[in-house]
Amino acid sequence: MTNAPLTRSSTDPFTLDIIAEMLRASAEEMFVVYGRTAQSPIIYEVLDMACGLVSPDGDLIAEAEGVPGFIGCLSFAVREILDKFPAQTMRPGDIYATNDPYKGGGTHLSDVVLVLPIVYEGALVGFAVNKAHWTEVGGMAPGSWTTDSTEIYQEGLQLPAVKLFDAGEPIQGILDVIEVNVRLPQMTMGDLYAGIASLRAGERGIVSICNKYGAAALHETMSTLLARGEQIALARLAALPAGEYTSEMWIDDDGLSDDPLKVCVRITIDADSFTADFTGSAGQAPGPINTTWTGLLVAVREIFKEALDSDFPNNDGFFRPLHVICPDGTLFTAQRPAPVSTYWETGAYISDLIWQALFPIASDKLPVGHHLSICGTIISGVDEEGERGQFVLVEPQAGGWGAMTTRDGMSGMVPSGDGETYIMAVEVCETRYPLLVDQFAFNTEHPAGSGQYRGGFGLIRDYRVLSETADLTATFGRFKFPPWGAGGGADGSSNAVEIIPAGTDAPALRKGKLARYRLRHGDVARLITAVGGGYGHALDRDPALVQRDVRNELLTPMQAHIFYGVAIDPDTLAVDAEETARLRLMMRETSS
Repeated sequence: MTNAPLTRSSTDPFTLDIIAEMLRASAEEMFVVYGRTAQSPIIYEVLDMACGLVSPDGDLIAEAEGVPGFIGCLSFAVREILDKFPAQTMRPGDIYATNDPYKGGGTHLSDVVLVLPIVYEGALVGFAVNKAHWTEVGGMAPGSWTTDSTEIYQEGLQLPAVKLFDAGEPIQGILDVIEVNVRLPQMTMGDLYAGIASLRAGERGIVSICNKYGAAALHETMSTLLARGEQIALARLAALPAGEYTSEMWIDDDGLSDDPLKVCVRITIDADSFTADFTGSAGQAPGPINTTWTGLLVAVREIFKEALDSDFPNNDGFFRPLHVICPDGTLFTAQRPAPVSTYWETGAYISDLIWQALFPIASDKLPVGHHLSICGTIISGVDEEGERGQFVLVEPQAGGWGAMTTRDGMSGMVPSGDGETYIMAVEVCETRYPLLVDQFAFNTEHPAGSGQYRGGFGLIRDYRVLSETADLTATFGRFKFPPWGAGGGADGSSNAVEIIPAGTDAPALRKGKLARYRLRHGDVARLITAVGGGYGHALDRDPALVQRDVRNELLTPMQAHIFYGVAIDPDTLAVDAEETARLRLMMRETSS
């Protein structure tokens, strides 16, 4: 079998746009099918997945809204499959899988990519691809990621571009290997078959296009979309000031030691290229916060797209002007068998470095620093009294975003790397797991994130354990280094996990990372996410905005007085304009 010929057709531009919309609709259908049929709550509730359609050459053409870091991996996964299984060997009904972090997988072993080649009249016309976080893929810890692994072999079952179905028939030996190596086989195999159903929805969409318009029109559309992507990127790039922009940050630690790790970037922009050079960043770590070359490329693409044009439909053509430089063997380019199970902590810093470097020239599109970390959480154990048996809760958390130059930051939002995902509903947690949610509230820590425009509020979520015991694994980055403010705005607060033993009110422990920490009946795990950074000086904040926060119980009258210089009557909540002017004048004189 060969790829369909790429000869030009006489397809008119209206038809090309119709086909483009059909491609996007097919990707969206894949996403809906996966979400409605998956077994893992992290897929069907959180939507921790991505779906897309890829050209025969391995270029992303159309996507559904999902996790940006997953979407970015889809084309790399297809190219990994093509390197191992040449196009001419592929037949209708073939399905492949990979989760290799060092190649097309790009993240960690829990995130499995499924690939289905789409064959029409004997020619390969594209690929349906998805990537989702399966709750269980084996390894040393329930939930298959942890903060204390030291090599990839502890982190779960590796699928190095393997074939799962041959011409529509399952390769049972491979499926048996997957099933026997995971703690929750029914859930894991259910996620696998849900992913396959999603792929077939994408295949139906491509075939319907070919049936109606022909394979030549489909390929012309693909080429046109890639060219448009490049043209838009170059146009947006030309609007940015040429020059060099730098940023330097510190990552909390690697999970094994307490030592912070330096990371840095140098951005070079000219009329037709954007280069991100990470030379000088820390070497790969013994602990599992490493990411890989593919993960680096994907994280750079995320912020490149956001800074240039977040609205233009995504495809691989958009990234043709982008170049990335980084030596092998760094935190960002770890080599096998380096552990990568909490890769997202480092991957988030890749985007944030560029984010901070570009903020002075792209502040109309980018806010200041946000909570950044996915704040990944696993609670696992055995429900002795209920009917749940062994349980594994795997979920991200939401937090506070930074302010923009014209408005306050958003509150209770997932981090940038999580895209169009959701947090787990309280009702699902309490139904599926032996947990009681005692509190779910805004984290109104002050003076964190104060400014002319304040940072958005993070969240506080209390899980009370109802089983005899349970184990908590958590990685809450930005525990030591809070979200950055700008223009005189204050930094935000820190992400953290607190353990409150049963029968007490005070936390016995406050940490950023925990690995299988034993909780007992009645203990509370308090999950705290950060307030975002502020923009502008707090004394320039409109008193009406301060009054609004007081009325909404996000700020007390005393805090309004201390941090913003706004005098608010505690009984009527009215602003005393004369006293406010006096206070602010005094505070400015004192600070100067």
